[in-house]
Amino acid sequence: MLFSTPTQFAVLALLFVAGWLFGLASHPGGRKWKERYLAERDAHAANRRTAETSVAAANARTAEVSRENTRLADATPVTATTIRDDRVVAHPSVVTAPVAPAPLTTARPAYPATDYAARERRGWFDWTPRSR
Repeated sequence: MLFSTPTQFAVLALLFVAGWLFGLASHPGGRKWKERYLAERDAHAANRRTAETSVAAANARTAEVSRENTRLADATPVTATTIRDDRVVAHPSVVTAPVAPAPLTTARPAYPATDYAARERRGWFDWTPRSR
């Protein structure tokens, strides 16, 4: 056993008290740490204020977009008959006939062959074939 006699326990207590007093005597007083804590607290408060301001601005923008979306959903759609009305002159660039999207004919398949074993595997940017 490490400590077994009352003398050893007394020496242990004396060393504990001496170490505690030495630690208190060598401590800088905490001024540096208090200053760092206060600076960090102020920086955190400024960061919170900035975040709350940006969240408030985002919420205001979301409400504005929602109101605009509701207004546009409730608005009367502009149709060809509205454009051809006698009171409204249609601009020459307004297309009244529906336009079908162009078919995607310029795309080529990644592997032209239908059988996987016969497919040619291309490398980066189709420069050279890759090895399997």
